[in-house]
Formats: sequence, structure tokens, C-alpha cells
Amino acid sequence: MQRDIPDRPPTGGLVEALNVRRNAAVGFAVGVVVAALLYGYRVGVVGQVRGQAGGPLHFLALAFVLAFALGALVTTVLTFASARHLVRDLD
Repeated sequence: MQRDIPDRPPTGGLVEALNVRRNAAVGFAVGVVVAALLYGYRVGVVGQVRGQAGGPLHFLALAFVLAFALGALVTTVLTFASARHLVRDLD
């Protein structure tokens, strides 16, 4: 026996209102640029220090993690700012 479950409201309007796609594009672009700059500085300028573990491949993996984490953080902050702006416009 199937229960009558009400349909969920569409979330597309909310995603558009909060500019999530634009925020994600900006956030992950910032993450990739910052990670690339730090990777280039660490591998290119500083180079390998004697007695220090990790080579360029290890730092590339760390740069990927940094890019993803920073991109998610910036996206979240921008989306919260968009939500705050929408709430203030309602008042």
C-alpha cells in the first residue's frame, strides 16, 4: 500500500536566487589560483630542503586538497552572503 506523499517543493528557484552556480565558479577559481600560486612558490622558489620529506608530487596532492577545501569554503561564504542579502531585501 503506497501512502500519499506530498511532492517536495522545487529547489531550482532557491539555487538561482542564491546564485549558487556563480558562487561555486568564483569559489573554486579562487581555490585553484591560490593553490597554484602556493604550489609554484613551494616547489619553484623554495625547492627541496635537505632532510624534509615530500617531493613535488606530494605537494601537488596537497595543492589539490587545498584548492578543493578553499573552493568549498569560499562558495559557502558567498552563498551565505547572497542569502543574507536576500533576507535584508525582504525587510
